[in-house]
Amino acid sequence: MTKSIHIAIIYNEPTIETDTGRQFAFDAGVSHPHSGVWVSAARADGKIDLSEVGVIEEKEDIQSALRALGYETSIFNMSDDLDRFLGYLKAMQPDVIFNMVESLGDYAIHEMHVAGVYELLGLAYTGSGPLTLGTCLNKARTKEILIQNGIPTAKFMLVDSANELTADTLKLSFPIIIKPSAEDASVGIDNNSIVNSFAELQDRVSFITKKFQEPALVEEYIEGRELNVAIIGNDPPLVLPISEIDFSGLPSGYPKIVTYDAKWMDGTKEFEGTKGICPSVLPADVEKEVKSIALRAYNLMECRDYARVDIRLSKTMKPYVLEVNPNPDLSDDAGYHRSAKAAGYSYPEAIGKIVGFAVERYKQKRM
Repeated sequence: MTKSIHIAIIYNEPTIETDTGRQFAFDAGVSHPHSGVWVSAARADGKIDLSEVGVIEEKEDIQSALRALGYETSIFNMSDDLDRFLGYLKAMQPDVIFNMVESLGDYAIHEMHVAGVYELLGLAYTGSGPLTLGTCLNKARTKEILIQNGIPTAKFMLVDSANELTADTLKLSFPIIIKPSAEDASVGIDNNSIVNSFAELQDRVSFITKKFQEPALVEEYIEGRELNVAIIGNDPPLVLPISEIDFSGLPSGYPKIVTYDAKWMDGTKEFEGTKGICPSVLPADVEKEVKSIALRAYNLMECRDYARVDIRLSKTMKPYVLEVNPNPDLSDDAGYHRSAKAAGYSYPEAIGKIVGFAVERYKQKRM
């Protein structure tokens, strides 16, 4: 291990909901030197939004792991001040960046633009490049690429407005699930996302397009099991043990999907009723097919270092790719590490593997 290598952990400052809309945490008067501040400050009926707390926990976990491995580290809180960002990079001159930036100012598309800055400056950094980050954020485009290359995914439509929908031209079969087309982390997905009639479809599409100011992704709902396939590495990438979302704890009548509340809102019925199980118990032939499809999707979308491919397994055990997620959550209690742990990696070992790929790119740039 080269102890002199300086790794800068760069993350985006979370935004929180306020009476005047979403604001950066600091602007809203909430300081977050560590995740405990966020947990203790959580309000709203005892529910804690882990999408806000999570990024703070994640950067703390990663820094602890890197320090345990002997790396020099620094942390930079990204905001919408690009001059400050560029000034930090110039002043600190990190050897490698551990890239945790997922958005800027609540705009997810800027994730790819930040990675583009690293590219323009010739800096080595962890995870996927700008093109992969931007393409995977566009769910419809990702599905088009998957379909063109023979990778199964649910039939879908991209709808700009509920007014363009007609019962005669709808080519999809109910039940149908509706999502924002350019968000991640289950944003916009709730217990009303699955519809069973044309009237419900129009209402939900109208809700999504107005709330998020983007087209709605309308796709056939695959009823069955949900799998998370974590992949690590590049040459060759390694598929880790498959994790499964157990929906058995949900109350009767709740849809068996990973809603925003199920993923992030600690204290809700959805959060408490969905648990990760790893490794998933699957027939050997199904496991082999799921891993093969996930690996093909990883390579096709040109993911790098680490990613997670979400797959829905139908009642007939046919796998359908839901999403390809480059740079997924790396907190020590997140789904990705659940698979890494099942593969035998400690948390520092898993983080060390990921940062090692970027360190190698750093060394190659110096040659």
